Amino acid sequence: MLYRFLFIVLTTFLSAVFLFAQTPTPTPVVDDSPLNVDTEEIKLNVSAFNQYGDFFPEVKKQDLVILEDGRLHQANSVRRIPASVLIVLDTGGELRQVKNITQTRETAKALIKKLDAGNSIAVLEYHDKARILTEWTTNRSQVLNDLDKKLFFGKRSVFSNALELATVFLSRSELENRHLVLISDGTDSVWSDERRSAALNKLLATNINVHVISYTQLELEQIKPKAKGIQKGSPRKALPSEVVATLPQSIQDMNNAPRIASVNTDRKFIKTMKQRKTALENGEKYLLKLTEDTSGLFLLPETKEEMVEKVNMIAKVIDSNYVVTYTPRRPLNESEAGEVRTIEISSKRKGLQVLARRKLVIEK
Repeated sequence: MLYRFLFIVLTTFLSAVFLFAQTPTPTPVVDDSPLNVDTEEIKLNVSAFNQYGDFFPEVKKQDLVILEDGRLHQANSVRRIPASVLIVLDTGGELRQVKNITQTRETAKALIKKLDAGNSIAVLEYHDKARILTEWTTNRSQVLNDLDKKLFFGKRSVFSNALELATVFLSRSELENRHLVLISDGTDSVWSDERRSAALNKLLATNINVHVISYTQLELEQIKPKAKGIQKGSPRKALPSEVVATLPQSIQDMNNAPRIASVNTDRKFIKTMKQRKTALENGEKYLLKLTEDTSGLFLLPETKEEMVEKVNMIAKVIDSNYVVTYTPRRPLNESEAGEVRTIEISSKRKGLQVLARRKLVIEK
């Protein structure tokens, strides 16, 4: 019995060893596919100047202080790249007083000549409709030629259409350091607060900077008296100078004197002028808000000559830009659609002054 018992135990043990030896060891599965990690970055254009108002070279990440809704952030990168500048020309409007195609063209030309040669430029015009006049190019001669030969004037002004088209055009490719320059009075033939608000939010969801050269002050100067029913006097028709020289001095003075202002009692006309005045005032407020919320520059010239002269200021801001990126502490995907974040960038480096403050609208 003892031998039989030992035999059974030994057989059982050997069977277990045999089964264990025949069971293959599992091979670990190795996943060679790359690991994708989503990283959110916010991208902004930042203008950098020294204490004399000139471009500040070699800005570093550690030079900047970034605040998003008051929370401190660190820059991920600071880069210098050429700008992409879309110039939008207002060439329409049935009630225009000062705005004209020649003035708009010359202002645009002056800006183009001041911008750095490495920048890409495109042109959009709007009147009865909005259209791209010139696609992206670094060829200055082509742009200037298009302004001379392709620009048209219309009776209407489709401002909102132009703003929508401009945003789509600037966003259709992976452009960086994007700038939109408006030469406009900000009025629309068909005004819609809702549509304008939507157009603004579309722009605020991008990193596009908007700069404005406004006609509103020049237009309002002409419209305000008419809205009160006052018609400015016009100079009398001058006689030929050789004839005037032969007349007595009193007659010469009378010939050169302007006519006295008259009072216009046409109620329909006065009502139209008042509506135009309100539209211009609203247009100016909207254009100002566009620039304030997109870290842009707003120019309000008082003369035609000033319109041309001051384009240098916008060119200087555009050509002094860096592209700055940072990772938001509060992820964008945690935000509701339509949420607005306020971003401000300042300098902690001596002698460096930066221009960067914008609102960012979150889009899902």
